[in-house]
Amino acid sequence: MAHYTVIGLGRFGIAASLELISLGHTVTGVDRDIKLVEKYAGQLTQAIMCDSKDEAALNELNLLSSDTVLVAIGEDMQSSLLCTLALKNLGVEQIWVKASTKAHHTIVSKLGVQRIIHPEEEMGVRVAQMLNYPMVNNYLPLGDGIYVVEIHIKATFNGITLESLLSNVKNSAHAILIKRAKDVISHISLDFVVKENDTLLLFGTRAELKSLASRLA
Repeated sequence: MAHYTVIGLGRFGIAASLELISLGHTVTGVDRDIKLVEKYAGQLTQAIMCDSKDEAALNELNLLSSDTVLVAIGEDMQSSLLCTLALKNLGVEQIWVKASTKAHHTIVSKLGVQRIIHPEEEMGVRVAQMLNYPMVNNYLPLGDGIYVVEIHIKATFNGITLESLLSNVKNSAHAILIKRAKDVISHISLDFVVKENDTLLLFGTRAELKSLASRLA
């Protein structure tokens, strides 16, 4: 279990906070709006009202005890930048920042944070991928052109083996696991028979998975 601090309790910040809590972590939520702090106080591990631009005020929050501080401030770029600068001055090592514009990204990148997030852009890419390949429920880029994809098995492929399903990419795309109802099957061979509504997790290169997706469409 880790502890996170999320600064900015707008839609993005609170969504990240509640998901972290659902994953078993603890979260301190920080916002300058007392209404938001009071609204989410019962759902977060701790909720604190604080002006995130005030370095002295941030220093009172014991942020160095957090595994990561997420600056989730929305459209107010100045507040986001001043907050990030204050965190760097306080010695916070793991800082993730939500950036709303290219200019925001450019400036934050000069501050040496660990990760810059573009929620709308990243979600737009994800939605486009899912629209292009409707059978793909989700995907995860691993770098160097390698992806993990989650594929929903349709009725058309009920009762066939993995070898048949992956016939055009069987030497280059590999099955990681099958989820069937509440069961997760991790030791699977090419003679494993898939069923309708199974969820198949695969990894491979983009080109290989694209070739497979066109066959499963």
